[in-house]
Amino acid sequence: MPDPVARDAAETESAFSHPAVEPDASLPYGDHPDQVVDFYAPRDGRADAPLVVLLHGGAWRAPYDRSHVTPFAGFLARQGLAVANVEYRRGPGIPQQRGKDGKDGKDTEEGGTSAEPVAGRWPDTFDDVAAALDALPGLARRALSGSDGRRTVLTGHSAGGQLALWAAARHVLPGGSPWRLPAPPRLRGVVALAPIADFTRAVELDVCGGAVRQLLGGDEEFEERRAHTDPAALLPTGIATALVQGRADITVPYTLAESYAEAAAKAGEPVGLTLLEDVGHFPLIDPAADACAVVAEEIAQLAW
Repeated sequence: MPDPVARDAAETESAFSHPAVEPDASLPYGDHPDQVVDFYAPRDGRADAPLVVLLHGGAWRAPYDRSHVTPFAGFLARQGLAVANVEYRRGPGIPQQRGKDGKDGKDTEEGGTSAEPVAGRWPDTFDDVAAALDALPGLARRALSGSDGRRTVLTGHSAGGQLALWAAARHVLPGGSPWRLPAPPRLRGVVALAPIADFTRAVELDVCGGAVRQLLGGDEEFEERRAHTDPAALLPTGIATALVQGRADITVPYTLAESYAEAAAKAGEPVGLTLLEDVGHFPLIDPAADACAVVAEEIAQLAW
């Protein structure tokens, strides 16, 4: 039986071994340097390609930007899909000190709850994803004149999977939420890849070194903010949803995907859940891995 840590290291090395793929166009959706979307035209030149909106992972932490999913974006473009690779503001680059209330102090190299940079910015991370999705139809018309916005599929990996599920659920956010939409977003569906899809379960398992707690804050803040951000608490959505997950994933355990699927079923909304044997966290976005082809097929089934 393969050593899980060795397998994860090999899969990570493979996923990050590909050279970055430059976009065909980049457009801002705000004034901050991270408020930008990269666009990839379908490589077969078709004029009515579905649009795949891609949200990268990295535990909502600053060192992990959209560059690591550009090979995946290029792979999808080679499958005849138009791609919008969204950047958003993430946590600061160094850990922050936190008091017992979970609130951030000033940046410090000695502070923080772990060796990892702090995850996410509240509420900036969610402000950005909402703003990007709202601006995307107009941006895509400028950057990808041949794409068909009526066939839009959201996808995201890891923390990006959480953001994709959340973005598709904005119409069911609690009343008064600044991100709430008056009607469901115009999507063909969502394909979430190894998503951090259940915040309560993620905290229990200490996924990504406490990233969810860092993203949402202390106990009082956590419960209040979780109601506005936790995919497992924002059901049913009425949006076709599929989850793809490796059973050998030691970064985001597949039990989070199962927990989300169970919550959806209890809400009367079954979702697709594909569990891939002998697959860890990164093959889902690695063009060299068979799992990536499975992901592309899941996206194509919704898009077409």
